[in-house]
Amino acid sequence: MERKFTRGPAMRDVAQAAGVSAQTVSRVLSDHPNVQESTRRRVLAVVEELGYRRNNTARALVTGQSKTIGVLTLATNNYSRSSLALGVELGAREAGYTVNSVTSTLSAKALTEAVSRLVHQGVDGIVIAAPLLEAEDQIRQLTARIPTVSTDGSSGIFQNLVGVDQDLAAALATAHLLELGHKTVWHVAGPSDWSDAIVRLDSWRRTLREAGKEVPPELHGDWSPESGYRSGMILGRMPEVTAILVASDEMAFGVIRALTELGRRIPEDVSVVGIDDIDLAAYANPPLTTIRQSFEDTGRRAVLRLVAQIANPDAENPPELVAPTLVVRGSTAPPPAA
Repeated sequence: MERKFTRGPAMRDVAQAAGVSAQTVSRVLSDHPNVQESTRRRVLAVVEELGYRRNNTARALVTGQSKTIGVLTLATNNYSRSSLALGVELGAREAGYTVNSVTSTLSAKALTEAVSRLVHQGVDGIVIAAPLLEAEDQIRQLTARIPTVSTDGSSGIFQNLVGVDQDLAAALATAHLLELGHKTVWHVAGPSDWSDAIVRLDSWRRTLREAGKEVPPELHGDWSPESGYRSGMILGRMPEVTAILVASDEMAFGVIRALTELGRRIPEDVSVVGIDDIDLAAYANPPLTTIRQSFEDTGRRAVLRLVAQIANPDAENPPELVAPTLVVRGSTAPPPAA
């Protein structure tokens, strides 16, 4: 017989349909051990049939946990942000949590307000997937009593850091170009208010100095292909430029477009390396040599770390940085003969 409700089904509706008490339904949904397996299966079948959803507010009052994770990302259509957010969503679902997401610009006021919203929503923990250079003190105070994991290299704020070793990423790319025989490597860096961009910039400089190479002045973009194109139009007019490290694949696409328009062949005249290895990198013309880092995997690992911290707030949580890998494709080659 089909059951119809003019409102969402309540716990008492589940109890009535399953022929048990509301307390038994609560025990089943809380994984209480003192419930017969046959009863558990019957209750869960009715829950599925009726589409019952637990009241998170009521659960939080009883358990002290909302089973909700907050995630802060930037208000951008950048590939890396959306891919990381997907990883957080999938990781949370696998761990039995729902996700409350907020976006922010990079201003200290906007970042602080975004984190404050998550705290006041009563989430059990927060994943911060945004650079916090402009709001370190405020964010530290807001998250002092709530488990928090950062994914953007802000280890000065949170020891609980999950991410990719950005220092190694830039070192691998720079070393690859030097090993091909280029006299030096030019750099299109990311925004100066991004921690990842700063780390890559410092690593590029250090790698060149350690190799005894000249460190040319860097250019800066905003992660967009347009900003890469503008930098490419500058570098492409300089005949001494034979190798370029670009701080993201999306900016590298813009650099390649500009070089091509200026008649600079890739890789015969100029080699280009990106960072990220997004899906489109393998289909660029030529296919882009880049540094692979999985944003989705980073999001999943951040959730695992956060859930562990929620369960054991006093546990030691040293930074967890995964090594990126170099993916060599058709956009790099030895420099042209003198």
